[in-house]
Amino acid sequence: MKPLNALPRPAGELEELERIWEPPKGIRILSAVNNNIIGIYYVGTALLFFVFAGLLALLMRTQLAFPGSDVVGPGLYNQLFTMHGTVMMFLFAVPAVEAMGVLLLPNMIAARDLPFPRLSAYAFWAYFVGGLVFFTSIFFGAAPDGGWFMYPPLTSYRFSPEVNADFWLLGIGFIEISAIAGAIEIIVGILRTRAPGMTLGLMPIYAWSMLVFAGMIIFAFPAVIVCTLLLELERAFQWPFFMPESGGDPLLWQHLFWFFGHPEVYIIFLPAAGMVSMIVPAMARSPLIGYPLILIALIGTGFISFGLWVHHLFPTGLPAHSLGYFSAASMAVAIPSGIQVFAWIATFAAGRTQIKVPTLFIFGFFFIFVMGGLTGVMVAMMPFDWQAHDTYFVVAHLHYVLIGGMVFPLFAGLYYWMPLVSRKSLSEKLGRWAFWLMLVGVNVTFFPMHVTGLLGMPRRVYTYPAGIGWDELNLVSSAGAFMIAAGVAFVVFDMARNFRPALASGNAGNVWGAGTLEWLPTGTYQARSIPIVGSREPLWDEPQLAEDVKAGKYYMPGSLTGRRETMVTSTSAARPQYILTLPGPGWSPVVGAVFTAAFFLLLTGKFVLAATICGLVAVAAILVWCWGNDPGPGRRQDVGGGLLLPVNVTGRQSHAWMATVILNIVLFNIFAGLVFSYLFLWTARTDWLPEAAYRPTLASVGLSAVLLLITSVSMALSGRTLARSRVLAAALLLLAGATVVAGSGALAYAHWNTGLRPDVHAYGAVVFTLLALLVVLSITVLVFCLFCIARIAAHHLGGERRLMFEVAASFSHYVVFQGTATALFLQAMPPLLGAGG
Repeated sequence: MKPLNALPRPAGELEELERIWEPPKGIRILSAVNNNIIGIYYVGTALLFFVFAGLLALLMRTQLAFPGSDVVGPGLYNQLFTMHGTVMMFLFAVPAVEAMGVLLLPNMIAARDLPFPRLSAYAFWAYFVGGLVFFTSIFFGAAPDGGWFMYPPLTSYRFSPEVNADFWLLGIGFIEISAIAGAIEIIVGILRTRAPGMTLGLMPIYAWSMLVFAGMIIFAFPAVIVCTLLLELERAFQWPFFMPESGGDPLLWQHLFWFFGHPEVYIIFLPAAGMVSMIVPAMARSPLIGYPLILIALIGTGFISFGLWVHHLFPTGLPAHSLGYFSAASMAVAIPSGIQVFAWIATFAAGRTQIKVPTLFIFGFFFIFVMGGLTGVMVAMMPFDWQAHDTYFVVAHLHYVLIGGMVFPLFAGLYYWMPLVSRKSLSEKLGRWAFWLMLVGVNVTFFPMHVTGLLGMPRRVYTYPAGIGWDELNLVSSAGAFMIAAGVAFVVFDMARNFRPALASGNAGNVWGAGTLEWLPTGTYQARSIPIVGSREPLWDEPQLAEDVKAGKYYMPGSLTGRRETMVTSTSAARPQYILTLPGPGWSPVVGAVFTAAFFLLLTGKFVLAATICGLVAVAAILVWCWGNDPGPGRRQDVGGGLLLPVNVTGRQSHAWMATVILNIVLFNIFAGLVFSYLFLWTARTDWLPEAAYRPTLASVGLSAVLLLITSVSMALSGRTLARSRVLAAALLLLAGATVVAGSGALAYAHWNTGLRPDVHAYGAVVFTLLALLVVLSITVLVFCLFCIARIAAHHLGGERRLMFEVAASFSHYVVFQGTATALFLQAMPPLLGAGG
């Protein structure tokens, strides 16, 4: 593409851009929101938890190296394997791939930053503080000990009365919030801040993989939110969701958990596969072969993965026709993965491959992941799964898939992209040592476990007798674990020796000769100017592009508003739409995150008052950052080449409106999970309701519906009057907030007034959980309304400056919809129909 600004740039323009994007100094660096700073923090913290979880694994393998060992007792061993799995899945795997997205995506799509920098900072700090405190529970004997899957009824209050299970249930609450916040950021960032001309068909395949990844989080994580909520309510208030004698069913947990748990394998695999699809062309010096097929495979994998959760319930006695469907789906998911593997191999074959450390880790990924995929097809067969279920064969399969499918690509990515964020590259020599130790160590550790499992060794046993054929195999596996640890130690040493953040000075540069946009010359503001993209490898197809971008010859070469900015483009064709001003450093995301983590962790210890105070502080901090996050529209600016764009638009074109819609989808999925819980128990139990149905009168339900309808009407009228009469708009907002709380409260009272109680039977427990969720959302709407009224009083909200109002209105309309749906569902469903079908 021809440069837009051929004339030399004005004096001082670049210096002003650098000043505006300069990161804070000293301790204030913790308040930074730049993606290149938060991304480094994020990746480093994820690797820290990887090391922590690995140390727990070494302790377990030391215990199992010899029969009858007493290095640790059974109680501590239960905590070790629970924390190992939990930390690896919740504190390492998902955060690590999300962290790489935060770090890399703006560079790849030539954006100055992601559209909600403070949201990224909030997500990281909640994860960092909460994760560290959660991990320290193991030093006080309070770590969870029910497995990373936490199956009830063993984890319910009857069999686990201590706080160990609560640490898991509430301790990962901040991870769920962090992951969903990051997913919203990533979806909006990819769809709305791509460089002009970067259509969906020209996006880097990594951006596609992260888009599918974030979409899967939006649909999968609500299921784990629901099941953890239900189990914590059962533990804290004895609401019997999983107690069979009170109408509950422990299989409900397994359905909800694995609806999240099996897609999670692909949630962490797909971003890793996206990294591979970026590294392979650079190492092969050849464009990626089969881009459309790989794209279809990514989407297909994400879609099929939601049909695999019953794969984990084969031995539970489900109907044979259901098992056949899920068995077929479990095998079918191997097809899109195979398409990607063959495309990568073909790309290597078509080019002249550089055998560097990233290449070696990619080769290791091929070998280990394919091995895991083969055993995955084996356990997808019901007769084999019935024999291998809960044996060490499954342990071996799981680690081959996760280490091969995520860890090796991640380490390839670390070595490949380190020159992007560091002044020095990592060492080739140390990297090769790390690779070979890890490759050999993984196979020495986990391949014998296939045999151990087939010989009958069950999972999660802390010791075993001598002379039954497991001795030598366990000793070999333990030796292999220490080889893996040695390989990881080489990587840690290499990073400590060579990693130097390139914040104030330049990075090591495009050492691989890659063709994608992340290798443009960058500063703290990312690319000096935002280019027009016309191909998938623009640096290969336009050799002068890097120099032209650095010289400021494309869009937005300097600051147009005196603030941090990026360009928002259309979702499909990436046409320029408006200039988005971005917030700078601030402490409010840090404070909000720390007190969010404190809220969940204090609830674990039943410190309700302290937790409430921390929750209020967290909400206050979030409101503080939102207060200054809507500077309002500005006059049109020339972004380059004579193109005039507005500053900060409102309405459905706004990025904030899209983010609110995604949040509403998350809330709907949580609601759907609760409805599923109702329907599952309704159909699975023959004693769903032991007495007559508790049903409120139609008049009381109608009153609730009318109040909720008034909320939506009031919000709509407030929006129309905002430009003409701020006083009337504020009064309508107050009416909307009051009626939504009154409507949801009236519906809850109507059910309570029938004599129904949540601690007597599972029916009452599910009904009041649906109603409690509605009340909490209604109170949130009230807070939104009061916040908007305060902004009106401060003259920060009006006819044109109305972004916060539109966010509140979208959210409130959704809550009205959920409230109405809840009322109709509970009124229409006959509670006794489950008895006898």
